[in-house]
Amino acid sequence: MSPSPAPPPQSAQLRADCGRCFGLCCVVPAFAASADFAIDKPAGRPCPHLGPDHSCGIHTELRQRGFPGCTVFDCFGAGQQVAQVTFGGRDWRDAPETLPAMAEAFAVLRPLHELLWYLDAAVALHPPADLRDELEHARTETAVLTAGDVAQLRAVDVAAQRARVNPLLSRAGDVARSPGGVDHRGAHLLGVDLRRVDLRRANLRGALLIGADLRDVDLGLADVTGADLRGADLRGADLRRALFLHQAQLDAARGDARTGLPATLTRPAHWTALPLTPVRQPSRAGTAARRSRRR
Repeated sequence: MSPSPAPPPQSAQLRADCGRCFGLCCVVPAFAASADFAIDKPAGRPCPHLGPDHSCGIHTELRQRGFPGCTVFDCFGAGQQVAQVTFGGRDWRDAPETLPAMAEAFAVLRPLHELLWYLDAAVALHPPADLRDELEHARTETAVLTAGDVAQLRAVDVAAQRARVNPLLSRAGDVARSPGGVDHRGAHLLGVDLRRVDLRRANLRGALLIGADLRDVDLGLADVTGADLRGADLRGADLRRALFLHQAQLDAARGDARTGLPATLTRPAHWTALPLTPVRQPSRAGTAARRSRRR
């Protein structure tokens, strides 16, 4: 077995710190009444559960109260960047006229911070020197963009920056997966039973795995960048060596005490509590030739 990839650095800059934010994730985004949100809320309007101290009044009951969508949102530290750096600690409650500009800044900084997280994770994979140099250059370039004032942030072309960075991230994942496994990049695997599919070293970038059955599946060195794991069954799955896995993906999925996780990530509180037992590894025999079957 090849050595496990190093976990990405846990930079405080890229971790949400709600105590240093102004509840921007509860104000800026719009959401519609659905399975993820119990109510409609237009963009720029504070959620009715947002308290005067910017804390969530139902934080410990979000899932029970019909707001699972709130539990899986990660700003990657963009909230406190807007609040404490871009606006120097000026609270929109004290200066309501700043809220539209804060919303603009947040909409730019959140995807940039996500790119920074992925770039850190890519560098932590110890790619070849030339690729590492390109990744570090892209990280520096992206970090410079996040340091601008509101006018400078408004001028940032987020889509263009993402287009420059994503090929580097994809190359880093391909190198780490080499020799690569099955290619399910962008595949629609909603509700598919994948228990008999060999997903080690698989390319699952952008795959739709909503409600997929991944029980006891080994995802070692599988690239899960942007994979949609909402409702996916990860009970007993081994994700300890999965590439580019972040906390929000776990929070959106289902798992248990047997699910193997990287040391840097946390087992979601809503996962079923089962006795810790060894993760069963999928059989090697014939799995490469089998294809996933839909329910």
